[in-house]
Amino acid sequence: MAKGLTKRQEEIYEYLKREARETGVIPSTREIQHYFGFASQTAAMNHLRALEKKGIIQRVPGKARAVAFPEELEREEIVDIPIYGQIAAGMAQDTTQEREGCLSIDIRSLGLPRNTRTFALKVRGDSMIDAHVCDGDTVILEFREPRRNDIVAALIDGETTLKRYVVENGKPFLRAENELFPDLIPARELIIQGVMVALLRNAA
Repeated sequence: MAKGLTKRQEEIYEYLKREARETGVIPSTREIQHYFGFASQTAAMNHLRALEKKGIIQRVPGKARAVAFPEELEREEIVDIPIYGQIAAGMAQDTTQEREGCLSIDIRSLGLPRNTRTFALKVRGDSMIDAHVCDGDTVILEFREPRRNDIVAALIDGETTLKRYVVENGKPFLRAENELFPDLIPARELIIQGVMVALLRNAA
């Protein structure tokens, strides 16, 4: 920790580091405002600017959650992964995914090359709990062809879901990781939108 920080600046720095470590997401200025009880987002922004001026963090203009820690930049390669809303880990649901910001994450920790195309989705439902994918988790997915038994985000007969990709007798279908949910067998189409490569869980 650099010298010259006020007590509140130290608290904000530790909060940013903890959230980045535990959830993979940097808190927004609104979340900082609510966590510390500031009267406005401006107060949170001023503290971030002060931390940046003292060299404690680095911020990317125009991106509310893009904060890097200089002492980690040499060993990490940070990329922004877009978050496209929620996906059902339950019965398939007809949803239109819209971008909801991004995750700034060290891709080497995922074992992926920098040019890998990835996106993130928030999980809703408990059909994948036996694969340790729980309601409220965030899954990171790669745009690529699936292999047997991969966990995938899929469009099945026009509805989206997160399931395991299974092929039996040459026919692909989707299987839940919860015995209470049936297999999903496509009547018309099965389009794999991404293959899960990482899981982020919010701290309780």
